[in-house]
Amino acid sequence: MRPQHPRSGRGRWLFTILATCALVLATATTALPQSRAAAAAPARQDCISTPAEYKAAWDARQVRCVSPSLYVTAFSRGDSSLYPAGFWFAWANSGGNLESYLKLRNLYGNRPDKVGIGILSFVGFPGLDTWNYPMDLQVYTLPAGVRAQVPTFGTWQQVLAAQYGTAAFPPAAEQQLARIYAGIGPNQDVVGAFQTVTGCDRTALLQGSDPTAAIGCNRDFLDALAAAGPSPYSTGQSKTCFQNFTTGYKGPRNAAALRAVLYQCQDAGFLNTGAGVGYNTYANPFVCAPADWQTVQQRYTGQEFILTNTTFDALPSHVDIPLDLGTPGNRDYLHSGYC
Repeated sequence: MRPQHPRSGRGRWLFTILATCALVLATATTALPQSRAAAAAPARQDCISTPAEYKAAWDARQVRCVSPSLYVTAFSRGDSSLYPAGFWFAWANSGGNLESYLKLRNLYGNRPDKVGIGILSFVGFPGLDTWNYPMDLQVYTLPAGVRAQVPTFGTWQQVLAAQYGTAAFPPAAEQQLARIYAGIGPNQDVVGAFQTVTGCDRTALLQGSDPTAAIGCNRDFLDALAAAGPSPYSTGQSKTCFQNFTTGYKGPRNAAALRAVLYQCQDAGFLNTGAGVGYNTYANPFVCAPADWQTVQQRYTGQEFILTNTTFDALPSHVDIPLDLGTPGNRDYLHSGYC
């Protein structure tokens, strides 16, 4: 993990968010009915430390502790790498999320769509009401020399400045971005912070609109998107995308521009917190209440990491777990709650 720059207020904000996330995860089972909470309590046994052990626990619907040396990424079925080949970094989660997935499997094994969609929601996928792309989990250990980093905005700025220079990715842009996200109130969320930075309308984004001038996105954000070029989800590559921005963007190197290039080149969408924890506006599957009744703090999920995108055959040990996502349009629990 790269050390972060000290920021006035930012350290307190990051501590609060991470502490809140830990509290939500630690108390998740207490929000369930008593019988379900008992079922979700980890047994007293050694923690899972290999992908094969994890797959066995998944198949048996067991709830166990999981070593932080195991990582997991949700990926498109049929791919041969953690993220599509054009991405420089893959997003990942570790033992805490893996434990949560076992709890979901234990609780809702008779409704496998709740397990699959619940995992994607927990990871931070938008658009799940109509999502129809087959997805799997890859559970794995890291190759030698590959390290996981916590993807704060500070981490991104340092990684990108080291590769492309501080003129393209100045610390001041990251500081501005961090201050805006740090300034969100207790009843506001990171989608609102994204709107503050980019101008893109929060409601329109959550309804599936692309970031354009039609939904209020500001000129700096849109010009930076255009300069970066195609996303790695289409025909682009992360490193080319960042290089295009470095040489082709003529506007101010500010928070909006930095947020745009992270959005376009590395899949840091509008739900991204910039603090290394997940978030979603859907109902948290571990809180027995409709999404509208859940607090913003209850919608923070597990710790996030980034690591160099890697093909499966380069992973020392890994297993594939297919997810059953059910039928689009039959996922009311995303809004009404899971229990």
